[in-house]
Amino acid sequence: MPDLEIRNIHILRGPNLWTNDPVVEAWVDLGSLTDASSKDVLGFSARLVAWLPGLFNHCGSDGIAGGLTAQIDAGSSPAHLLERVTRELQNLVAHPTNFSCTHPPGADGLYKVVVGYIDEEVAQACLHSARTLLLAVYRDETLDLAEQLESLRDVVDCHALGPSTNAIVKAAMLRGIPWRRLQAGRSLIQLGQGAKQRRIWTAETDRTGAIAEHIAKDKDLTRATLRRVGVPVPTGRIVTDVEDAWDAAQDLGLPVVIKPLDANHGRGVFLDMRTRAQIAEVFPHAAKYGSGVIAERFIPGVDHRLLVVGSRMVAASRGEPAIIVGDGIHSVHELVEFQLNSDPRRGSHDTAPWAKIDTVDWDPTVMTDLQRQGHDITTVPRQGERVLVSRFANPAIDVTDEVHPSVCEHVVIAAQTAGLDICGVDVVCRDISRPLEEQGGAVVEINASPGLHIHLEPAVGLGRPVGEAIINLLFPADEDGRIPLVAVTGSRGKTSTIRLLAHLLRASGQFLAVSSSDGLHFGPRHSNKPSSEGAPAVLLHPWTEIAICEASAQAILSNGLGFDHCLLGVVLNVQGAGSDPATHTTLEHLAKVQRCVVNTVLAHGTAILNADDEWVAPMAEHCKGSVIFFTCEATRAAVMAHRSKGGRAVLIRDGVIQLADGIAELPLCSLAQIAMPPDSQRDGRLENLLAAVAAAWAYGLTDALITSGLQDLVGLL
Repeated sequence: MPDLEIRNIHILRGPNLWTNDPVVEAWVDLGSLTDASSKDVLGFSARLVAWLPGLFNHCGSDGIAGGLTAQIDAGSSPAHLLERVTRELQNLVAHPTNFSCTHPPGADGLYKVVVGYIDEEVAQACLHSARTLLLAVYRDETLDLAEQLESLRDVVDCHALGPSTNAIVKAAMLRGIPWRRLQAGRSLIQLGQGAKQRRIWTAETDRTGAIAEHIAKDKDLTRATLRRVGVPVPTGRIVTDVEDAWDAAQDLGLPVVIKPLDANHGRGVFLDMRTRAQIAEVFPHAAKYGSGVIAERFIPGVDHRLLVVGSRMVAASRGEPAIIVGDGIHSVHELVEFQLNSDPRRGSHDTAPWAKIDTVDWDPTVMTDLQRQGHDITTVPRQGERVLVSRFANPAIDVTDEVHPSVCEHVVIAAQTAGLDICGVDVVCRDISRPLEEQGGAVVEINASPGLHIHLEPAVGLGRPVGEAIINLLFPADEDGRIPLVAVTGSRGKTSTIRLLAHLLRASGQFLAVSSSDGLHFGPRHSNKPSSEGAPAVLLHPWTEIAICEASAQAILSNGLGFDHCLLGVVLNVQGAGSDPATHTTLEHLAKVQRCVVNTVLAHGTAILNADDEWVAPMAEHCKGSVIFFTCEATRAAVMAHRSKGGRAVLIRDGVIQLADGIAELPLCSLAQIAMPPDSQRDGRLENLLAAVAAAWAYGLTDALITSGLQDLVGLL
């Protein structure tokens, strides 16, 4: 039997038994390591911490920082170590988490190792790497940690959100705006819910138009369009071949820029071309990167990237060329490697602020610039000689506070003329603090979906809150993108309660979407087949104004809740515990699972709880919002105590449903008017009805609308 075998992995993408945040829950069989302890393996702690010195910073079980290593020396189980190593590996690939725990084995002998995550694919990869690393420590085997980390960073690149998307998502979370990834491996994000949702794809929004993108992509069209509205741009035109390019260069005035019509990221852009021979040499490279070639008047100065969000310029960065300094000994190739590529800010992954200079497949623009300086990659620059390697390699210095107001105005006009709500505007000038017109500066390009990382973590200067600027564009300050969401859980009666509540809430006149064992309801449309998507499906529908979602204990255990918070959380009962040792299903355990719904009730929301159930009533202590009890026993002690403090309840008194607000009671409707079956209290139907009434009341329906709905329950009881 394999040691430390990971038998099963549950991805709990929403609030769950362990925490309100997403976690990976691994069921682990220790195999022959069942009775192993780290204290019994000579040198265990030293070998482990030598590989992962960050473990020194982990808290021990006593909560004291740095206590983990002492705990390892005193003796830790392989399962607990798997938890902590997984967490530390996530830290090392810039995916930190503050939550993890290990649950002891049940009758099946399997530990549950639970670790929070930012990206589920990264977390799973770290879990498997943690197993490999721990087995190497137990067996005193060698391990190439650098190779392991490189492999994990590849997973980050392939699956995790990039820095631009991540900045926007983090800003949404700070505002309390819910978000969901709509496609694995892609940066397509739903922000908000239902009718209030917005979407982004990296730094594009659902309002970024295809026409605007087309204008930005076509550099000749961009230049012509911006010139018409008074934005300074370089003169230029499309050229068909080398001869045409040379003719254009003479008409425009040397030097010129030769660049692709529709490429990006500086690919195929050749600056400061002064001779026909130079143009002839670079023309094929420029043509390779686009559908055509442009010759353009060269604008002397420094490259700047200005970010426009809506009607504001929110960040600006000045680029610096990548330069090497000769020592009279090493070649250009060697100097690039140990002067530039050794910089920790450069990397081959998306998380690196700057990209490494490719020294295997050299960029033609780099080779051209080297050649003009009298070098190639094999020459040895003399001592102290400065050699330009790349003009576009270092978007480095924040200059947001230096930008002249007229330059801000020009770049906003440029973005809005194209129709881009988020736009990266490239400006070349000598001094960004002066008007462009007085120094011959110009807007040379505009870019849809601009990268944000250069503004988030500049090499010099302040990082700018560009993610927040984009979120503020999408959602006004008083909006969190949420729609009213009602979650219903319990051991029995969930579907019936949802039917009753949906019937009552339709009186609101809003578009109602429902996910339950009955299937999916979108307004009047019904899908008979239950959806595995559940809550995410109803929250995805663009018309949904109110959502009701069933949350079974099994779904919570297997997947977590399908939402982060709810306005109303209904808990009906805790009954009928099973006997599955793998899930430890006891009444106490089941109550804790169903309490997840209460834990997610918003501070301005309400938990609707069954006061007649000994496991449900105490959940009131865990609710951040208010509580409405429902009960068939008006004199129940918990209800009386709750009402004495001004709390609300829905109860039965003398055969009449009463809405109790503190000590006051409002008679709503008699059970006789509803034609309740005589055995309704025994079979739970009365319990379901009271829960639905309480939820409708908490939502804000008037007593008249609730009464009208109760008197029209044909076929629902």
